[in-house]
Amino acid sequence: MTEVATATAVAATATALTVKELSPEEERVLIRDIALTAEANTKEGDSFFLITQKWWQNWIDYVNQDQQPNNNNNNNNEGSSSLAGNSDSNGSGISKRPLGIDNSDLISDGPAEDANSEDSAEIHDTLLEGRDYVLLPQQVWNQLYSWYGGGPALSRKVINSGLSQTEFAVEVYPLRLQLLVTPKGDNSTIRISKKETIGELHRRACEIFHLNLEQVCIWDYYGHRKHALMNDMDKTLDDANIQMDQDILVEVLNNVNDSALSGGTSCPDNGFPDKEATSALLEPSKSGLSIAGGLSANKIASRGYSAEQSQNQTLGYPSKESDNSLGNSGVITRGTFGGLTGLLNLGNTCFMNSAIQCLVHTPEFARYFREDYHQEINWQNPLGMVGELALAFGELLRKLWAPGRTPVAPRPFKAKLARFAPQFSGYNQHDSQELLAFLLDGLHEDLNRVKHKPYINSRDADGRPDEEVADEYWANHIARNDSIIVDVCQGQYKSTLVCPVCNKVSVTFDPFMYLSLPLQFTTTRSMTITIFTCDGSAPPSTCTVTVPKQGRYRDLIQAVSSACSLKQTEEIKLVEIRNHLIHRFLDDSFISLSSIKDDDHLAAYKIQKSAKCNVLIQLIHRRQEQETSDAQRWKPFGTPLVSSVSCDDAIRSGDIQTIVQTMLIPLLKEGIEHSDDSDPNTSGMATDPSDHGSGEVDTNCASTSTNKVLPKLPLQLIDESKTCIDLSAGDEKAINVSAASPIVVYLDWSSKLLEKYNINYLENLPEVFKYGPITKKARTEPLSLYSCLEAFLREEPLVPEDMWYCPQCKEQRQASKKLDLWRLPEVLVIHLKRFSYSRSMKHKVETFVNFPIHDFDLTNYVADKRSSRSQLYELYALTNHYGGMGSGHYTAHIKLLDENRWYNFDDSHISPINEEDVKSAAAYVLFYRRAKSDTSGSGIAGSRRARDKTSYKH
Repeated sequence: MTEVATATAVAATATALTVKELSPEEERVLIRDIALTAEANTKEGDSFFLITQKWWQNWIDYVNQDQQPNNNNNNNNEGSSSLAGNSDSNGSGISKRPLGIDNSDLISDGPAEDANSEDSAEIHDTLLEGRDYVLLPQQVWNQLYSWYGGGPALSRKVINSGLSQTEFAVEVYPLRLQLLVTPKGDNSTIRISKKETIGELHRRACEIFHLNLEQVCIWDYYGHRKHALMNDMDKTLDDANIQMDQDILVEVLNNVNDSALSGGTSCPDNGFPDKEATSALLEPSKSGLSIAGGLSANKIASRGYSAEQSQNQTLGYPSKESDNSLGNSGVITRGTFGGLTGLLNLGNTCFMNSAIQCLVHTPEFARYFREDYHQEINWQNPLGMVGELALAFGELLRKLWAPGRTPVAPRPFKAKLARFAPQFSGYNQHDSQELLAFLLDGLHEDLNRVKHKPYINSRDADGRPDEEVADEYWANHIARNDSIIVDVCQGQYKSTLVCPVCNKVSVTFDPFMYLSLPLQFTTTRSMTITIFTCDGSAPPSTCTVTVPKQGRYRDLIQAVSSACSLKQTEEIKLVEIRNHLIHRFLDDSFISLSSIKDDDHLAAYKIQKSAKCNVLIQLIHRRQEQETSDAQRWKPFGTPLVSSVSCDDAIRSGDIQTIVQTMLIPLLKEGIEHSDDSDPNTSGMATDPSDHGSGEVDTNCASTSTNKVLPKLPLQLIDESKTCIDLSAGDEKAINVSAASPIVVYLDWSSKLLEKYNINYLENLPEVFKYGPITKKARTEPLSLYSCLEAFLREEPLVPEDMWYCPQCKEQRQASKKLDLWRLPEVLVIHLKRFSYSRSMKHKVETFVNFPIHDFDLTNYVADKRSSRSQLYELYALTNHYGGMGSGHYTAHIKLLDENRWYNFDDSHISPINEEDVKSAAAYVLFYRRAKSDTSGSGIAGSRRARDKTSYKH
């Protein structure tokens, strides 16, 4: 059956059924069939109708009230589940038949705009599909209206969308334009589709103001300035870059041969007095539901464009092609410089899009890549990408700066990216900052003007003045690295290393491309440790200590010793517990505390000091766990215990048995006496672990008032030859041990033995730091960017994986490192380290960082005081990350310098925002540009003069 025949049959059935009252099931099936047919035949120009979500849900509940949960199995409609009858109802109760359709909650209270339009009802600007309304094909609306009546009818047209213009979308919010007539002074607001032509806009304007087509010319009056004469009657408003809520100037000519129509320049630049446009902008943006112009509540931004726009093109990003086009026209053409073109999301590529937009809108890069940069490509650099990355980036940049606003699909660039950086291949989400670092480094190598890098052996400072050493290091760096990236983005910092053993000081001066700043509120951190005693004097206890955030193990050991009132005859053994085993001893006092993560588990054991040669005993707890239906296996559980024994004397199995019994005394339940499962001939009293020859112990040290008979414990020991020794078989068996390695003893807990001890003390070892509601609340407090910078520059020990070879000690040392800013670049990129990684957790810091937009003053942070250059910076771009780890979304906020206006770049959607909305807790990578001053050069030329460089080698 043909599509026309199918539609006719469905319509005929609907007409026949309207003569009688239908059951809910009949309504559901009929609407489903109509919807399937309508959606299959949707084409451009078709009408869809908005209907309030509340009424629609009531109808869904009504028609599905007789449906059973498994009655929908035969429903093969994949795209319109609500139309096809997938009920949201819980099946209980009886839903009443809805009253008439009521769309009043969708209608704005304001006056209807363009009363001559067939869609004169004005809807609220913040409606969302699925939350406030649903869209129904016209055939579905007609059928529902015939049954229920009501209204009003809110019709919207289907338009072509997407880069290929082959996708369909419903234009929920057509353009709203302010028509201003000069010299008469009349005005009117109209709604018109962005797919309508300029010719249709002319016709509508003449109809509203009763004018003839021959006596008007229409101007793009964006920001109350004439930007373009709209005389291409076949061009769409979308292609003409017309935006929501902007002004259109309708100029009435006394003589049809006048000025604008004849291409002259006698038309006044402004038909109205200059004023700032303060109307609210409601920029349309497509939602994830492909509704053209669909407006989310979070997309609303106020618009306050200034009428004072700079006439100096060098303030922005001038292109050679546009210089002559404006020569005698007297008209500034908005869009000539471009810059408002979005990037299509190819699938989780928002991380790439946000980084690219920030680089593309860096003025020095925009100018460089729009000129002839090909002769600077280093085709032979083995560290580069044979120029392919630079060419792909340059081509993409030119597309984004071309006139028009059609989004660009960055597929060629992504293909090059995947080829040279496989970690960014596929369509997984990645870190925008990691991509940015790769792009800057890759572009530098592709554009490095040094074709043959000389070998240079850098010398240490050795007491020479810092200025001399810094200049030497920078000259050596430039001799090997000379590109637009170095000119614009690279700075220099001073790195000072101090050996913790011999106090040797080493000073170097290293280049940097960006600064990665930690988000630290304080210089200290809290750490929770569980403390165990080996003499049975107290049960395990937890304590939380405060230590320097950049401290070392010795600081933690000292803090724990003070917290547990450690005696002079005792010492602390600090360990990390992982998988119920001792993972490592934290006994190197010089290792940084940064090696301990917040989700680690630490235990501290109070051990008796001894003048004798002692060996540690590690007690590992095991219990049986069902592995298969007929097999069990002993597996570790709980927290290991640690004690010590002298290896100067012979060690017997009974000695180990006594030491373990002593450690477990605090865990013994009250009232436990000798039981049948223990051997009365081999059981005894817990004793002093230093008394090897006794099988009994006085339990006065165990904080009990009566002696307790302790059962023989099922202990097993693995000796040096990997032989398993049963320590419960007798007390006199000699144990061969080595002082170089600890004695590992396994205690196999039977169900009867578990009943005698309170093993809760051994389980649920707390994390070093647990993120809780109080902590999260504290972390939402504002943090200054200056504080982050100070934390970055603060002295701290190197991480264990990055030890320094001390030339004086001739050994690897965990030196202390201090950074100082020495030379700042033209463009300073600052990365806020919001993401932290550990073995079992990825954590994002949601802290709001209060970063300056203007006058970011780094004068006091630059160690080189010779320079008289301005150290003030202005923010011009930043990337944002919303959401959690791996499932978030990246956007960019960018300031167009020629407009002095901020925009939000959300993939292909671009909308203006106020400057006060630039700051948020989502800020991730900040782009600052050195503020111009009278004493310093501007732009890249000033940068190169400051570096004693020559101009481009074009």
